[in-house]
Amino acid sequence: MKDVFYPYPKPTIQVFLKVFSLFHRRMKLKPLGLRRSLYLLLLLLSVLLLIRKYHLTDPSLLPVVFNGVQAYNTYNVNCPAIYEMDPMEVGKSLIIRRKPLPPESDESLTKLTSDCRTFVRARGYDKRCVSEMEQDFPLAYSMVVHKYAWMVERLLRAVYSPNNIYCLHYDLKSPYQFISAIEGLARCLPNVFIASKREVVHYGGFSRLKASLNCLSDLLRSEVKWKYVINLCGQDFPLRSNIELVSELKKLNGANMLETARPTEYKKQRFTFQHQLKNSNFNYQKTLVKTEQKKTPPPKGIEMFTGNAYFLSRGFIEYIDTSEVVKDFLNWCEDTYSPDEHFWATVVRIPGVPGEVPRSAPDITDLMSKTRLVKWEYLEERLYPRCTGTHVRGVCIYGTAELRWLLHDGHWFANKFDTTVDPIVVQCLEEKLEEKRKAFHSVTFNICQGLNFTETF
Repeated sequence: MKDVFYPYPKPTIQVFLKVFSLFHRRMKLKPLGLRRSLYLLLLLLSVLLLIRKYHLTDPSLLPVVFNGVQAYNTYNVNCPAIYEMDPMEVGKSLIIRRKPLPPESDESLTKLTSDCRTFVRARGYDKRCVSEMEQDFPLAYSMVVHKYAWMVERLLRAVYSPNNIYCLHYDLKSPYQFISAIEGLARCLPNVFIASKREVVHYGGFSRLKASLNCLSDLLRSEVKWKYVINLCGQDFPLRSNIELVSELKKLNGANMLETARPTEYKKQRFTFQHQLKNSNFNYQKTLVKTEQKKTPPPKGIEMFTGNAYFLSRGFIEYIDTSEVVKDFLNWCEDTYSPDEHFWATVVRIPGVPGEVPRSAPDITDLMSKTRLVKWEYLEERLYPRCTGTHVRGVCIYGTAELRWLLHDGHWFANKFDTTVDPIVVQCLEEKLEEKRKAFHSVTFNICQGLNFTETF
């Protein structure tokens, strides 16, 4: 049998079919109507003609280099066109993902931060102006990280403002090169510091919650009188600029923004039975295992709720730092599974806490809370479009084709991003956030004095 003849290279056909699939889902054609079918057919035929004429070639790799040090990789793509779902530009991102992506070196960030003045100027930290509203409403960040130093730096840069305060907690079992790079960030930026007490963090374990609490304790004792604290991990990324976040958080008027919902029967297992850390052959040295030993009920008649990401007021954090009831509950949580996903959601329902959500109040789901947008595989095409990247533990790692949806969904942050899976979506988010930041500051009075970092070095 003869080979089937393709008028275009087979990889191009694969990209074409992927773009077809993306546009089909975007238009929600179930089933395709005649007019829409003809429109889509004409659109795709036009794309094929463009490919044949101009050839959809591999986008050029554009390594970002500072003072002779190669940092991370970017590509010559048109982000505004991707935002408008231009099939040619979206197709370029799919071509990039067909090949192994060049690695990004943690050591290069360590090398760049060895000269703080060069690092600060090269990355533009010395050019961040602050509006009066931002100056009067500083934010705190607790960032628990364990890999991909350049991704952490890009996240930090995306949320950076000179009047905010940032606590970085790195996992003690992270590679030396990663730890060195993170310490370099804290050394070069005066309002960034490393948590004074660090944990060996195990997935699903109490150590993840303890790492956040260590940062929160340090943040309370900092000189910056921040108004709200935002909890992030290294694969989060903002969808709003700092001034937009401040504007939204001011509207909360001391209330807390987080997911807090009644647990499903499945999630009840996480805190109904005791869990123990045991040795594992997986990437994590230890894993949390459920035992057959039932736990006693939560102390003080506390009713359990579940949630995830949180933006919490300073008053709330000051309360949990001194409350004996909260300390008793924290101790009770030590042998539960993934306590960071029920501790905050439960404590915010305790009567009398600042920014309390009454126990009788309806569930606040992850789609209702604006904290962090996570796309769960089992809910795709029911609550949101299908993931165009890939999945890890049932969670979507976003792809380029989701850029417009992410920015229009209404959430303030999203998770997960991974530049080893899709570097373009992060590159375009950075570009869009910079555009937003400049637009907001063009119509506000900005304070720029004293932000050149000269006296720091």
